[in-house]
Amino acid sequence: MRPRHLVATVLVEPSAVEDLELRVMTDDLWLWPVRTAPVVIDGERMEFQLRRRLVEQRAGAWDDAAGWTPAWIGFGDAWHEFGPEGNVRPSGPLPWAAHQRLWSALDEFAPQVRYRRRLTGIPTVPTSEWPGLNLR
Repeated sequence: MRPRHLVATVLVEPSAVEDLELRVMTDDLWLWPVRTAPVVIDGERMEFQLRRRLVEQRAGAWDDAAGWTPAWIGFGDAWHEFGPEGNVRPSGPLPWAAHQRLWSALDEFAPQVRYRRRLTGIPTVPTSEWPGLNLR
């Protein structure tokens, strides 16, 4: 399996993206709008599909977020160990303090953010196989 980066997937009201990004940076967390994330090959399509899936999974509860910005929030250097080539090499599970900082920051933006308390892994480098879209 290729190196992966743990992230939280969130929907953010467009007017709050910059403020949330500045807030999470204070805890060495990094926000990437999916459309412009460095590991995404077709950002526009990935953004549309991810937003649609997140909104539809909530069966009406997140309908107000149908036009919001999907973003990933990952963990910076303070939360990982890096190998000699700069590759992430987790020494074990992500510390619980990292989770607490992330969820606390997102709670501060509660009216402008929709998320599930769950982390997923995304590749650390773009490939033709990722993000699994029909890239023909």
